[in-house]
Amino acid sequence: MTHALKPTLGTLHLWGIAVGLVISGEYFGWSYGWGTAGTLGFLVTTLFIAVMYTCFIFSFTELTTAIPHAGGPFAYSRRAFGDTGGLIAGMATLIEFVFAPPAIAMAIGAYLNVQYPTLSPKYAAIGAYFVFMTLNILGVKLAAMFELVVTVLAVIELLVFMGVVAPGFSFAHFTAHGWAGSDSFSSTAMAGIFAAIPFAIWFFLAIEGAAMAAEEAKNPTRTIPRAYITGIMTLVVLAIGVMLMAGSAGDWRVLSGINDPLPQAMKMIVGEHSNWMHMLVWIGLFGLIASFHGIILGYSRQLFALARAGYLPQGLAKLSRFQTPYRAILAGGVVGIIAIFGDGINLQGMSLTAAMITMAVFGAIVMYIMSMLSLFRLRRTAPDLPRSFRAPGYPIVPAVALIFAIICLAAMLWFNLMIAALFLLFMGVGYLYFLTTKNRRERQAAPATALESEA
Repeated sequence: MTHALKPTLGTLHLWGIAVGLVISGEYFGWSYGWGTAGTLGFLVTTLFIAVMYTCFIFSFTELTTAIPHAGGPFAYSRRAFGDTGGLIAGMATLIEFVFAPPAIAMAIGAYLNVQYPTLSPKYAAIGAYFVFMTLNILGVKLAAMFELVVTVLAVIELLVFMGVVAPGFSFAHFTAHGWAGSDSFSSTAMAGIFAAIPFAIWFFLAIEGAAMAAEEAKNPTRTIPRAYITGIMTLVVLAIGVMLMAGSAGDWRVLSGINDPLPQAMKMIVGEHSNWMHMLVWIGLFGLIASFHGIILGYSRQLFALARAGYLPQGLAKLSRFQTPYRAILAGGVVGIIAIFGDGINLQGMSLTAAMITMAVFGAIVMYIMSMLSLFRLRRTAPDLPRSFRAPGYPIVPAVALIFAIICLAAMLWFNLMIAALFLLFMGVGYLYFLTTKNRRERQAAPATALESEA
């Protein structure tokens, strides 16, 4: 009852989770990259990141199908590099999935504030936590079905947005001041391209979280590759389309520092009182909700897996009568709500939302690097590991993902020293807990799945 997750999810559920985890990135967050790189500079950054993610997902899928474990990257790195490797990947993934939801919750509050100006975005964000933590506790199949429905609606709404603003499309609007505020390329534009990396990653951040539902997937060796490959294709098309259409609607600089760029872009074309405008605000919430809800599922499974293995307090591995890790769901929610109450704080001149996006991206990039290193190591040390899906173009494709991820990490360290220091602090706290509980783990090994036991 405490340690077994039940397999109930099919391909469509997993596609909904993979795309739903990410799709809020098409609704907000990415436009901060315009403020750094301009539209043309950010387009270069986005194409670079799209290549990285495509190579990463095709490689990561090999690990997910070979080791279908709720810990995802934690389990792969632990198998490849032992306990310390598992800790690095697990903590990085946890930071990614715990810091992304409060940023999304605040965007939900911002969207609701467009419709109800008297409603506090902060309290709306906290309310979202209570609603969707409850839904996640009530059962994974219910949660996954809800995720699928809101993801489909969110995809449809993005297509509607592109269709509504298309008559006002002007490439001249998109290219004006497109190189970091200038009409010509310069060293400033080049610096902006690298500085904008976290916001381009936000277009795709957390797609790997579907791996954390692998223990709950039916026939994961078939369903997960289908979900991942169709998921990354869906997201690349939507990211490029949304960015081009929003930037061509008018003066993109108006959209570069706000949490609701799509409604404001549509307002430039159809006016503030158009029915299309109201529809986008309401249905657009589904994109934010899909990611928010899905990432709650992701962080809870990561907390659950780390606690089950003894890396975190084992009470977090306790399951409810609905077979969901309710304590892990609540623990991550507490951290998120505390972060929301810090709204108004600026870090490195960033809004709290932009800072939390950057923190989440630090976690993601470290996890991507560890995952690709694990893939290479396991090919050598575990050649007999069942691999129903093998990374195409090996070793070139995973090498591209690894090299691009290292470039991203170097650029982020250069431009975000304060947030990098906070990230290292969180990782250090996790490592100290890991060291102080080593004897306990050795005395009482945590129950594990058969795959984990083989590791």
